[in-house]
Amino acid sequence: MTIVPIRYVEPVYRPPSEADSLILPVTDGCSWNRCTFCEMYTAPQKRFRPRSEEEVLENIRRCGEELGGGIERVFLADGDALTLSTRRLVTILEAIRRDMPGVRRVSSYCLPRNLRKKSAAELRELAELGLSLVYVGAESGDDEVLARVNKGETFATTREALDKLQEAGIKRSVMILNGLGGEALSRQHALNSAALMNAVQPEYLATLVVSFPQGETRLRENFPDFEPLSVPGLMQEMELLLSELELRQTIFRSDHASNWLILKGTLGADKPRLLQELRAAIAAPEAAPLRPAWARGL
Repeated sequence: MTIVPIRYVEPVYRPPSEADSLILPVTDGCSWNRCTFCEMYTAPQKRFRPRSEEEVLENIRRCGEELGGGIERVFLADGDALTLSTRRLVTILEAIRRDMPGVRRVSSYCLPRNLRKKSAAELRELAELGLSLVYVGAESGDDEVLARVNKGETFATTREALDKLQEAGIKRSVMILNGLGGEALSRQHALNSAALMNAVQPEYLATLVVSFPQGETRLRENFPDFEPLSVPGLMQEMELLLSELELRQTIFRSDHASNWLILKGTLGADKPRLLQELRAAIAAPEAAPLRPAWARGL
């Protein structure tokens, strides 16, 4: 087992596609951390703070020395590394390039709000230094849903951030939360999420199912009438989303551990097949390859 010379504050989260990446914390926690559906950074030890520049640079140096050229991907943790100043990020990316020359991809989570003070030119500089992919939790394209869950974003602000990333040449992996609008707002959640994706044409799109391992108390503070969707309801919402998506060349994944039904393909080429698989599961759920409840999670 490889021992990584980095101080981690548990729990540590990263996207499924970063399983083989070096997880490099440049902040702890999330700078917003007010979304009422999200429990990832609510533990006391995950209170938001930037890591010191000295610690981050020392971690990069030691990983370069001890792990050699075997590191090809680096994920900047925790919840939103791009909250750091451009200067700090440039320093980090330059150190990765210098001390870990085998790295071919650097990625991070990204809140749309963190790009408001960063120009396209600044983002292009980060891209040129190796930041090639960011994961944006759009969650929904519907302003009412976003307000109910205290996301702090709107359709317009999310689109602005995603367009700015595209202009800078940084690939975007966008996440939509199936079921976030509950029963009452399911239809508008699906329709407006599809409209947002159609407007920005992301390189990657993933859907996860909203879940509340610690209960729904926080969510219900501003969404008291929230009623979670049943499994058939989640699949029907997904069918509406997929039906409305008009994407040209987006890699689509609905295979996170929270999903009941695994769907994978490229949109739009695989849209008919994906809809066929989904409709078959809706028509005969007992025969569908649904993930068992015990195997689901965050």
